[in-house]
Amino acid sequence: MVSQSRGAHVLVWEQPGLEDQRPKGYSAGGLGTRHWVTFMLFLGMANAYVMRTNMSVAIVAMVNHTALPVDKEAVDTECGNVDPNKTVVASSQDGSFVWSSTLQGYILSSFFYGYVITQIPFGILSKRYGARLFLGVGMLINSVFAFLVPLAAEAGYEWLILVRFIQGLGEGPIVPCSHAMLAKWIPPNERSRMGAAVYAGAQFGTVISMPLSGLLSAYGFSGGWPSIFYVFGLIGTVWCIAFLFFVSEDPESCPSIKETEKKYILNSLWGAAGSSSPPIPWSKILLSMPFWAIMLAHMGQNYGYETLMTQLPTFMKQVLHFSIKDNGFVSALPYLCMWLFSMFISVVADWMLSSGRFNHTQVRKIVNSIGEYGPAIGLFIAANTGCNAAATVAILAIGVGLNGGIYSGFKVNHLDVSPRFAGILMAFTNCLANLTGLLAPIVAGYIIEGRPTQAQWRIVFYIAGGVYIVCGTFYNIFGSGRRQEWDNPAEDEALAKKAAAKKAEKLQRKAANNQNEAETAQ
Repeated sequence: MVSQSRGAHVLVWEQPGLEDQRPKGYSAGGLGTRHWVTFMLFLGMANAYVMRTNMSVAIVAMVNHTALPVDKEAVDTECGNVDPNKTVVASSQDGSFVWSSTLQGYILSSFFYGYVITQIPFGILSKRYGARLFLGVGMLINSVFAFLVPLAAEAGYEWLILVRFIQGLGEGPIVPCSHAMLAKWIPPNERSRMGAAVYAGAQFGTVISMPLSGLLSAYGFSGGWPSIFYVFGLIGTVWCIAFLFFVSEDPESCPSIKETEKKYILNSLWGAAGSSSPPIPWSKILLSMPFWAIMLAHMGQNYGYETLMTQLPTFMKQVLHFSIKDNGFVSALPYLCMWLFSMFISVVADWMLSSGRFNHTQVRKIVNSIGEYGPAIGLFIAANTGCNAAATVAILAIGVGLNGGIYSGFKVNHLDVSPRFAGILMAFTNCLANLTGLLAPIVAGYIIEGRPTQAQWRIVFYIAGGVYIVCGTFYNIFGSGRRQEWDNPAEDEALAKKAAAKKAEKLQRKAANNQNEAETAQ
């Protein structure tokens, strides 16, 4: 076990005798309530990403691509003209909405405007009042409003933007509240795997959403694409009800958890979220370079990820000429690779830590470098593969697959540097990261507007790859896996005694003043 202690400053997972605090006869390897909570959070994350990605596929079927003025949403012919047979099929699947590429960019990004607004408020509120209700009710709002998407689209794109904005508001709690619950439920030595398992739900949701949305667009009820929102809205509603009824805020409030597992979790959480709630050290957080390293890594990840997630179906149609049905399957392939790799690399990360050869800082930086440099290289190569559709899809699948490293990199780094304030830190980084990410479809829309050529798409890919590299390098320079001094529970008692002494002194002075006033009055 590698020690990184400094005086009373001891990392959660490196406390002396931590292993000895496990209840006698309890095996940490068995399945317990914490695994059920992790599974439900995984499904919640999957549901959240289904809601955010299904519009990317649906909009391809919603738009009347042949009716757009002037450019007719020009399709690139560098890779040959579209197969006439595919054209007939595509025309029959054309929607009724005449939306330009720029307007489509605003529709796709409207969800994220609502999403980012609620990040910081819910991060702070979950610290004070708990995360479970905010997470469950927020996602319920998201799911219910999915049923209104078809109606809003028929009423006008302004109404559609508003409904997607409200869906974003409802999804806001998913990341900060999931982080806060992980800090309460998961022992530090299990966080790489459990954290990666929860956040891998993002890729699982994308993998499910894209191909199923493509099939529903082509063969679904209510005219095809509307069935996407009805089906996923129903699934999301069922999950929300199950989560609110069967998941507890923390081990102490859970009626079904075994006493041995509860003791194991609570004994391992030294000064973690829920065990003590000191004032939030805002100034120290904002002056912390490890915090800003996580912030930049998160911003770079979201810009690159949102570029691909929102624009890949459009690229597949405009340049590589995939049909709507095939589009969903091909667009989902990179995220299937990302999901599988994220689970594999999380086990490797835990092995690196348990081997004693690497500390948390080194593991986070190594794995995160794979996660951010990998997709950057993939984007640079894919931008130059020309009309070779198989090579382009394969390279993007490998590049995006390597992106799964971020879930054992910066994504769980908040829990390393500050377990008690992890939810708040995640709220801040996720807020600014999504502000960066919502620019991605807008920037791409402007670049390819009326000119969806390989050269224009190359610019889109180069920008995303460059952002990955710059932000990943900043993280490697300033990132850390050490618990920061401003989150040191050992100082809480001294601070509490100091505050109590000041309060007692103030009361004594007040009592003395009252006595003097009484004597003067006599």
